[in-house]
Amino acid sequence: MISAISLATRRVAVHTVRKSGATPCCSRLLSTIDGPHLGLGDANTIFALSSGHGRCGVAVIRASGPASSTALRCMAGLKAGLPPPRTALLRKITDPRTNEVLDRGLVLWFPGPHSFTGEDCLEFHIHGGAAVITAVLQSLGSVPGMRPAEAGEFTRRAFQAGKMGLTEVEGLGDLIHAETEAQRRQALRQMSGELGHLYQDWSHKLKRCLAHVEAFIDFSEDELIEDGVLNRVDGSVFDLRAEMERHLKDERRGERLRSGVHVVIAGATNAGKSSLLNALCQRPAAIVSPIAGTTRDVVETALDIGGFPVLLSDTAGLRESPDLVEREGVRRARERMEQADLTLVVADCDHLPRGAPRETAAAFLHSYLRGVFSSSSSSSSSSTSFQEHTDRVLLVLNKTDLLPEEQRQQLDGELRRASGLPPVCLLSCHTSQGLQDFLAVLHSSVQRLCGDPLSGAPTLTQARHRAHLQHCVAALAQYQRYRDADLALAAEGVRLALTSLGRITGRVGAEEILDIIFKDFCIGK
Repeated sequence: MISAISLATRRVAVHTVRKSGATPCCSRLLSTIDGPHLGLGDANTIFALSSGHGRCGVAVIRASGPASSTALRCMAGLKAGLPPPRTALLRKITDPRTNEVLDRGLVLWFPGPHSFTGEDCLEFHIHGGAAVITAVLQSLGSVPGMRPAEAGEFTRRAFQAGKMGLTEVEGLGDLIHAETEAQRRQALRQMSGELGHLYQDWSHKLKRCLAHVEAFIDFSEDELIEDGVLNRVDGSVFDLRAEMERHLKDERRGERLRSGVHVVIAGATNAGKSSLLNALCQRPAAIVSPIAGTTRDVVETALDIGGFPVLLSDTAGLRESPDLVEREGVRRARERMEQADLTLVVADCDHLPRGAPRETAAAFLHSYLRGVFSSSSSSSSSSTSFQEHTDRVLLVLNKTDLLPEEQRQQLDGELRRASGLPPVCLLSCHTSQGLQDFLAVLHSSVQRLCGDPLSGAPTLTQARHRAHLQHCVAALAQYQRYRDADLALAAEGVRLALTSLGRITGRVGAEEILDIIFKDFCIGK
């Protein structure tokens, strides 16, 4: 919301421009807050190793900027001129100071603006030994006008040149850091521009809304604006706000896929939690001991479950203990459970009641789950919490190898018919019986939490996107709130919404709004 002082300033500016005979909307719109634009940076040429560090067969060194052509000619012996664009040539690469041959490799020339950064670029594909790479980098540094690139500077220049939007830049970063198949698919989809195109479409509609409102404020009394302009703006704002709210209600699927699904193993002591962690990791990641309370801290490991990233945490057994260290472990376990996307509650099959009515096993597990999700302060509220998070719980009955086969099958059938329980998996970490079935259920749960990165509308992947979109929705609510009371304040709501979107895409400016006004209304011809 703008202050009364800024409103008064706006009114005075409009009045002054009216007296001068200039276009009234220009003074107001030129004060529109631009989105964050990165500076143009230095005009010199940057270079860096673009392939991974460490010994390898081929290393790629890239340079971008006006001195790239000079470096290419003097280091690749191209006195006759530059090579054809995007054509690999096998050349001796020499030190420009001594003419010593450093290596023999491929050179490629990418003249701007048809390059990654929009500038003149070169690439040296050389052997990946550390000494070769160091020698070529030092030689590039000796060429006048060249300097080592800062982190992310190539991509920054590509953004400044309009080659990529901010969401595409973030998608490129996610693609580089992708460790699972689903992460790769989501990052590639974002880098292709789908998410950016969605936000740019919203931004274009908001610019049109703001242009129409500003034009109505300045020209309605001169009867230069057609009837129904504000009604169309009202409809557009309402539709945009509803669309953004639906976009925000994605249960954080894209963010979860990007950072990993937090899966916590919880349960009573000696239920087999650490054994389950080791079975999933296929290595002894946690100490397994018959002594109750062995695990006292959170043990974390990253996994790939069917192409989806999972951050798996083993926690201390939940029980009352006089030991201060164990009590701290239990506190941390409950804290992780509150933060978890999915909780694997492990129970010991040997503790189930035997020789009792059919409903007793289900009733025992209901009570066990309430105990796992209870806090020391209030067990009644924890019961409600468990019921609210049933869809994010998997119940694992471990040590089924201790049960006779007939009893195990009977228990499996009873639990399938039981109501109010989360999905139940019968498993033996000792013999691995039931492990594949459990992995299938776990994969299905993780996939549901992340969604399919290739289907449906593009999802939010960054916390900053969510924060800016929430500000955008709140600003559109300001427009609707002040629409009839104060149109200037309502217009400021649209302006703030546009600014919030611009902070996601990296592009929003007053000139674009002016263009729409003159195009749509032809004011002043």
